[in-house]
Amino acid sequence: MKIEIIEHEPPYRVGVLIGSLSTASINRRLAHALEKLAPPEFEFYEVDYSKLPLYNRDFDADYPQVALDFKEQVREADAIMFVTPEYNRSIPGALKNAIDWGSRPWGTSVWVDKPTAVIGASGGQIGTAVGQQSLRSTLSFLNARQMTSPEAYIHFTPGLVDDRGDVTVDSTREFLTMFMEKFLEFTARVLTVIPKH
Repeated sequence: MKIEIIEHEPPYRVGVLIGSLSTASINRRLAHALEKLAPPEFEFYEVDYSKLPLYNRDFDADYPQVALDFKEQVREADAIMFVTPEYNRSIPGALKNAIDWGSRPWGTSVWVDKPTAVIGASGGQIGTAVGQQSLRSTLSFLNARQMTSPEAYIHFTPGLVDDRGDVTVDSTREFLTMFMEKFLEFTARVLTVIPKH
């Protein structure tokens, strides 16, 4: 089978997967702040996975439309940004379920060669560090291209991001701006070496 290679230049479309389904999630708030701090070469949209049923390989023979739609949302992205909390030293079950849906049926994974960034916030001092390592292990198996540095474990204190989505602490704002600039560099580099197809 011949693969059609699509040369791609900015703007890059970034699909955002927020690990919490809560509308009041601090990670949703962080995601909005990151979008505001990002370089203009990025365009963002949220990849919704809230309607996915629990994955079961019995579905592989007749994939449900909601899962096909989810996979298409991921496929359309030039890059993916995961913004996720840590649940019990791992990632939320709903996010893992979505990743599993995107990887199946065998041989049709939408994660292969996709530039990805991982970041997360929590009220605790370790700021999702262990959960992110769990996610990175899964992404490695799926052959997604991961930006491994800088790492970003955000200790989310009250008022860190205001109601407008602005980061109120100068040092955090500068770090997150740098994080998004590095993600742009990484995305451009990956898409140059491995063009979207």
